[in-house]
Amino acid sequence: MSADDTSTSRALADHYARQATEAPASLDAFWMPFTANKQFKAAPRLLASASGMHYRDVDGNEILDATAGLWCCNAGHARPRIVEAVKKQIETLDFAPNFQMSSPLPFKLAERLAAITPGDLNRVFYTNSGSESVDTALKIALAYHRTRGEGQRTRLIGREKGYHGVGFGGISVGGLPNNRKWFGSLLPGTDHLRHTLDLQRNAFSKGLPPHGIELAEDLERMVALHDASTIAAVIIEPISGSAGVVIPPEGYLQRIREICDRHGILLIFDEVITGFGRLGHAFGAQRFGVVPDLITAAKGITNGCVPMGAVFVSDRVHDAFMHGADNAIDLFHGYTYSGHPLACAAALATLDTYEEENLFDKALSLGGYWQEALHSLKGLPNVIDIRNDGLVGAIELAARPGAPGTRAYDVFTRAFHQGHLLIRVTGDVIALSPPLIVEKPHIDRIVQILADALRATA
Repeated sequence: MSADDTSTSRALADHYARQATEAPASLDAFWMPFTANKQFKAAPRLLASASGMHYRDVDGNEILDATAGLWCCNAGHARPRIVEAVKKQIETLDFAPNFQMSSPLPFKLAERLAAITPGDLNRVFYTNSGSESVDTALKIALAYHRTRGEGQRTRLIGREKGYHGVGFGGISVGGLPNNRKWFGSLLPGTDHLRHTLDLQRNAFSKGLPPHGIELAEDLERMVALHDASTIAAVIIEPISGSAGVVIPPEGYLQRIREICDRHGILLIFDEVITGFGRLGHAFGAQRFGVVPDLITAAKGITNGCVPMGAVFVSDRVHDAFMHGADNAIDLFHGYTYSGHPLACAAALATLDTYEEENLFDKALSLGGYWQEALHSLKGLPNVIDIRNDGLVGAIELAARPGAPGTRAYDVFTRAFHQGHLLIRVTGDVIALSPPLIVEKPHIDRIVQILADALRATA
């Protein structure tokens, strides 16, 4: 490389570094998702860089990340293996289609993923997000029954308070009213089990709450109402995230599995949040000892650095599609960026990082310390429940009369601006999911900043 080339390269690097880290001249054009845009733009929180457990904002403040980005940066930020893999891949192969051709990495990644999934979930269908993973899983479930001659199984069962992304399939089986009410009648033929959040009986439970297994019998009531012959699949988050970290009662998921088996209904676990170590195992299915027929995943699959999702499919479901002619397309579904080589490179390096640093085991070993630290906040002003499992937690606050969500939002902004701590708020619930590289001093600091913010918030 000549001196001129070196100078040009350095100038470009400087230009793009400044572009990424300097505050924008205007905030007007970007319509931000899931955001009160007027409120945010009046007092913006702009993150400019990240490394390890911390962000740094445009003003140079170091921000402790207690949410793994958005439940996705499980191995922390800017991890060397992942950075190097992405850099090398973009200069080697930037894109390759996966319709009727492919490239090496999607196959190599699928083998690695299949090795850590539970049971016989050995087949991988790539997507680009959790929302796409959910819609893909629902379509696979419907098509599976049709290809077996049970095309009348079209009903999909979700759960109140469930969050399954923002595609029409995901919001139809989801159970969050604000995600549903704006968008018409959604998919026909969906129904919902009751949620399992029970503050009266289970408040301040450590780990799995003891009460609520009987709520699984709602599925039998659905069978009695609709007849099993019309039901294609049930989709459940092992732990609900966006609903405010709802932990399943003891035995609940096992009972749902038993009922599905009895009636020939497919069970889908939405593990976009619980996948890749959050509960101390590769997947929540392993933590709870329940093997579903399909698992949806995203977020932690690439440590959040390149968009990617996946659906893990059991051999039984996959093989039902493989009886056609050799030249027949098995499933009329897919995305331009399914198995994108850059995402695959990031995912492979992410798996390397998880394995080399034993991050799933670390999450498991820290679970007890995390639990006791969170529950030390019991008794602080307005705290009405604390929930936890693995390295996930929630602190629920009493809502202000006539102003739901404002108390938790004030805690959120106080923690960020005064404590330099990033947490997540959903309604009046503070949700926590630190990167798996978290250490005990980080946990202590998270809890102390939260305690100060809770005491200061009326």
